[in-house]
Amino acid sequence: MLDIIHHGGATGVTGSCHQLILNSEHSLLIDCGLFQGEDAEEDSFEQLQIEFDISTVQALVITHVHIDHVGRLPYLLAAGFKGPIICSEPSAKLLPLVIEDALKIGFTRNTQLIQRFQEQLEKQIVSVPYKTWHRIVEDENGSTRIKLKRAGHILGSCYVEVAHQAANGDKERIVFSGDLGAPHAPLLPAPTSPHGCDQLVLESTYGNRTHPDRRQRRAVLRKAIEQALANGGTVMVPAFSIGRTQELLYELEGIIHEAKNSQWSTLEIIVDSPLAARFTKVYRELKPYWDDEAQKRLKGGRHPLNFASLYTVESHTEHEQTVEYLAKTGRPAVVIAASGMCAGGRIMNYLKAMLGDARHQVLFVGYQGAGTPGRAIQQYGQGGWVEIDGQRIDINAGVTSISGYSAHADQNDLLNFVKRMRRWPHTIRLVHGDQNARAVLKSKLEAMYERKGREVRVTSFS
Repeated sequence: MLDIIHHGGATGVTGSCHQLILNSEHSLLIDCGLFQGEDAEEDSFEQLQIEFDISTVQALVITHVHIDHVGRLPYLLAAGFKGPIICSEPSAKLLPLVIEDALKIGFTRNTQLIQRFQEQLEKQIVSVPYKTWHRIVEDENGSTRIKLKRAGHILGSCYVEVAHQAANGDKERIVFSGDLGAPHAPLLPAPTSPHGCDQLVLESTYGNRTHPDRRQRRAVLRKAIEQALANGGTVMVPAFSIGRTQELLYELEGIIHEAKNSQWSTLEIIVDSPLAARFTKVYRELKPYWDDEAQKRLKGGRHPLNFASLYTVESHTEHEQTVEYLAKTGRPAVVIAASGMCAGGRIMNYLKAMLGDARHQVLFVGYQGAGTPGRAIQQYGQGGWVEIDGQRIDINAGVTSISGYSAHADQNDLLNFVKRMRRWPHTIRLVHGDQNARAVLKSKLEAMYERKGREVRVTSFS
């Protein structure tokens, strides 16, 4: 059985980085993500360094372009990695934008250095079509191929099938789930399970929870926003620039299209993130990868990611003016801004200006990692307080969470991913989840195998 070394993501929900050891000379790296929230150490620079030996790494395979899966890529390049960076065709278009932003925020502001990194990245990116085998290694030590399949998490996301044959003829199939999406996600087809594998590295973000019926999420979103607007204020939606922002725009366009009252037709939807605006533009260019429902909207002459009441805030000056204007006037608006866990970005200025005002509302539509301001606001809510940039801010604004919008598979979806394989893995490694989520999913998987009279070894790191 091939060995897997985890360089992040094994005991938390960020920093995903997994090294598959093929033999003494060859290995594969799956993702190279940034640590965030409680997973980040105080001396975060030390944690960013690529301390492990990369001399055997034949390729880096990217499951998707969220920062907790690709954020350490600049450090990998700086450590001397010159091999191919393999990803899906949509991810190949999105990855340079993510890395450019990551470089500016956490690596360097030197434009020449950023340009050099970007040029090197462009040379190393190898885009691979979905469902197509791609050979990584073939020599006297054996052969290794990979196949990317849609994961339904964000546009371009995939899970990775690895087919390895050793020099002695022994074969092994390993699957790395990346982050799996759930059925009925906006814009994206649901993931389908592979035929089977020997080892499975499975994410467990929601391993201890199930989402409400996702098909009702638009009605829940509409109700949450209408309740907030009844107070005459702004709805602040912390959302990651890629994935969640585009899903929300898609859903809001649907609500506005169906709404008969003037409240929705005059409501401003503000995306305050230059990066999100750039991602949304690329999303629009990637229409062929949208799901059937989205294709129907396009054929009907609608523009799900580019509608009349959608406004984009670009410059920092414009951002400051928007924050001040909305905080002062209480004009009804929906503001979508990064970061999704309130751990930086433009959403922080909105929170500082509006959390203390009962007219406004914070609407969480995604997972809030332990140790992030987002988790604190969600946990303590109205009547509590949160520290932002060293300042204590009382939470008088309303706080609402809608879990039906999670881009992650829930417990049932994760179990079904295994259950629907024709050949179940004999070894499952649970990663990308907090300790309780991993423990609960471990027991559920073991019970599922026991009911079928099958044996499994489920590893949950502590």
